[in-house]
Amino acid sequence: MNDVLTRLRALQAGDLPTHGGSTLAYVYDSGLTEADEIGRTALAQYGATNGLDPTVFPSLRTLENELVGWAARLLNGSSAVGTVTSGGTESVLLAVQAARDAAGRPSPNMVIPSTAHAAFHKAAHYFGVRAVVVDVDPETFTARPEAMGDACDDNTVLLVASAPSYAHGVVDPAREVAAIAAGRGVRCHVDACIGGWILPYLRLDGVAVPEFDFAVPGVTSISVDLHKYAYTPKGASILLHRDASLRRSQFFASADWPGYTMLNSTMQSTKSGAPLAAAWAVVQHIGDEGYRCLARSAYDATVQLAKRVDEIDGLSVLAEPATTLVALRSDERADVFTLADEMAGLGWFVQPQLSFRAHPASLHLTVSAATGGRLDELVEALGTATRAAQAAGPVQVAPELAAAAGALDPATLDDDAFDGLLAIAGLGDTAATGSLPERMAPVNALLDVAPPRLREALLIAFLDRLMRPA
Repeated sequence: MNDVLTRLRALQAGDLPTHGGSTLAYVYDSGLTEADEIGRTALAQYGATNGLDPTVFPSLRTLENELVGWAARLLNGSSAVGTVTSGGTESVLLAVQAARDAAGRPSPNMVIPSTAHAAFHKAAHYFGVRAVVVDVDPETFTARPEAMGDACDDNTVLLVASAPSYAHGVVDPAREVAAIAAGRGVRCHVDACIGGWILPYLRLDGVAVPEFDFAVPGVTSISVDLHKYAYTPKGASILLHRDASLRRSQFFASADWPGYTMLNSTMQSTKSGAPLAAAWAVVQHIGDEGYRCLARSAYDATVQLAKRVDEIDGLSVLAEPATTLVALRSDERADVFTLADEMAGLGWFVQPQLSFRAHPASLHLTVSAATGGRLDELVEALGTATRAAQAAGPVQVAPELAAAAGALDPATLDDDAFDGLLAIAGLGDTAATGSLPERMAPVNALLDVAPPRLREALLIAFLDRLMRPA
């Protein structure tokens, strides 16, 4: 046994740190050691349970109903019902599927702002619900309700707003979007996977919070992740519906086979009860007052970060953060991809975001409570990294290479062609060895000039080669 655990620890040595506040994407750290320990204990205690049948493990039913009730209370859902899912993407998928099935339109579509999470595009791909994408306001990065209304037609089954959007950290005008949905007799989903557990506690602490929850007429469903700002272990999210009648089309049952009648509330059938139990345990331990303090700590640190970034020559904030997400851009003296590499060298992981339509490439920072105590270190690192990136200058992509990338049709490329393109992008050896290049700026700069479809195809080819047995 010791050899096995030693091997696991050795493998983990190459991972990003999940605690300490220096990883500003993918993980959320409360900084509360006892809460982490309680979550791990609950994970182990419920590791062998199966959430497939709530009558077999009634404790799971109790835990789920209590968690859903807590979320409904936070989000002004006096008659709301819900389901615990594996994460925000599953919550979004189920919201889209439920809207599609309830509407019964022949060629369903959903109208989404261009900043809506990619999970909605995944839902479109899986469920045949065409995504009608509407550009956001170029200054505020928020959805334009009137334009979204104009994009609706008789086959529209769902409108979407974000609270906040992942890329820029701003809250869409949910009241206006929901009013349009209600006027057309269709559903409105608010993707509050990130903000759903922090905005209510900021509101309780006196912060002016944009309207986004069930207090807004016309909002029919909300997704909120527990493994984000409830600081629970992965993966736990909640999909709430305003009332039980709206949730019914989410459920799946099949009796047309010789085995047990399959009855599912989520995408999964068999599913471990461990994440649910861990989420319940952490939420109970931290409690309302604890979350209010954690929310305020992370929010205050984000506001201060945004102010202090403006003091760094060459770096600026794209949009005023509504919660705890910050998007940064560099001026022409440096590119954000080099800046991200420099930050990594200083021990900080920040997430580069490629350019999109009129939106420039940017750096994404997710601030958690544990990061707040290291704000001075973070700002100092950003300043140092910015100056180093300026000294290095922006990564240059040969014009002929950029032109060739723009002209390629991914559908016409075979495996040999993708091998060649991955080698040009600097990812050929990575796929073979499993080790990323020491500096990712040249790779990201090349991906940045490629059209979205080519980016997708290249990264799928990379993932295919990376995930193969040795």
